[in-house]
Amino acid sequence: MRTRSILARLVLIPVLAGSSSLAAEPVEGAWPQWRGPGGSGIAAGSELPLDWGLDRNLRWKTAIEGRGHSSPVVWGDRVFLTTAIQGAEIPGASVSVHTIGGEEFKHPQSMGSEFSHTLKVLGIDVATGEIVWSRTAYEGRVFDDRHQAASYAAPMVATDGQSVFAYFGSEGIYAYTVGGDQLWSKDLGDIATVGVGLGTSPVLYEDLVIIQADEDMGEHSFIVALDKRSGSEVWRVARAVQASWATPVLATGADGRVHMVTSGNDLIVSYDPATGEEIWRAKGLESNALHQPLSSGDNVIITTGYPIKVIKAFPLSSRGDVTDREVATWSYSKGTGYVPSNLLYDGHLYLTNDGGVITCLDAATGEVIYEGGRAPDAPGPYMASLVGAGGRILMVNRDGDATVIKAGREHEILASTTLDEPVYATPAIAGGRAYIRGEKHLYALGAEM
Repeated sequence: MRTRSILARLVLIPVLAGSSSLAAEPVEGAWPQWRGPGGSGIAAGSELPLDWGLDRNLRWKTAIEGRGHSSPVVWGDRVFLTTAIQGAEIPGASVSVHTIGGEEFKHPQSMGSEFSHTLKVLGIDVATGEIVWSRTAYEGRVFDDRHQAASYAAPMVATDGQSVFAYFGSEGIYAYTVGGDQLWSKDLGDIATVGVGLGTSPVLYEDLVIIQADEDMGEHSFIVALDKRSGSEVWRVARAVQASWATPVLATGADGRVHMVTSGNDLIVSYDPATGEEIWRAKGLESNALHQPLSSGDNVIITTGYPIKVIKAFPLSSRGDVTDREVATWSYSKGTGYVPSNLLYDGHLYLTNDGGVITCLDAATGEVIYEGGRAPDAPGPYMASLVGAGGRILMVNRDGDATVIKAGREHEILASTTLDEPVYATPAIAGGRAYIRGEKHLYALGAEM
């Protein structure tokens, strides 16, 4: 099956995407992967600070060399982060060739493969912001271009409290101890990303590290599961899905079965994460797949924002190929942005568009609770995704304007501040703190340790 191609209309790349895990239970105050525990975007048992004065509530601010849109990951006394440092131009370097519809395609804003790059993984002290260890995972020429607004360090690391897994696409996946000792590395092959860069992050499930690698027009797309301890391949499944940037979500159905649900322009597919067996597939949203799927009871909610806006709730109880019929339990067609993933919190689905306007829906029915909620002094654009804790939701725009809104049936702004620099990465929340990666620094705001 092949749905219409939308890749030629790409004008902006996701600066980050998501990861979710049903792996080891995180310690209290941990934010172990993209959008925290279970990939939910919610820091259960934590609080979002309301005092956002940088002169009062900034615990530390650490300079990060290079360019990176990966979000911070927090476990115990460490924050983990990746970064990409551009080096010298490589004489005679050729650029990767992409084809769409049989014709050669080059994104007008792609760049980067003509330079050498150093890709690093960092371990940072939670209390002080000191960079405790820095490891070079890869150094040299990269396979593909990236969007000029993106980074070769876009995917987040994932940690189970013992190991840290960092994924750099064609340049490999790397495993370290939390103390910075390298355990293994794995070359997954060349993964073409239409010349705009990566988005997906590792998913941890039991003893597996799972990577979704959709590329170009889908001729070589796949999902692969590696053994966490050795990096050896446990299973690999080919998938005819065009390039996507949305990391799968792990969700448990009413029957107790665990699903790994993937979003794609062509297909929505649920896999058994232990084996790679396909459980069900439905027709994709026929729009760029950037947003992380959201687990909601016996449904999974899939959203997209460009070139069309679509939100659909799919039943996890589906089985087999249902691409020839409509199985969504409800749908909605407004309110989403291109890049930011949306948030499911206490039965409410919060959608944000690129300008930071919030729409709140009932996650079970799709009923509109409110529309038009906005932070008037922070209009956007927004690249970072929504996160929440303690009944509060944090949103940060590209200018570095941070706004805290109240979770619930009415839109209410509780606090705001402005950081000193642009922000592309989604914040992490852990231990009463917000960790926000700016263009040049990592900020820790909130509770003292």
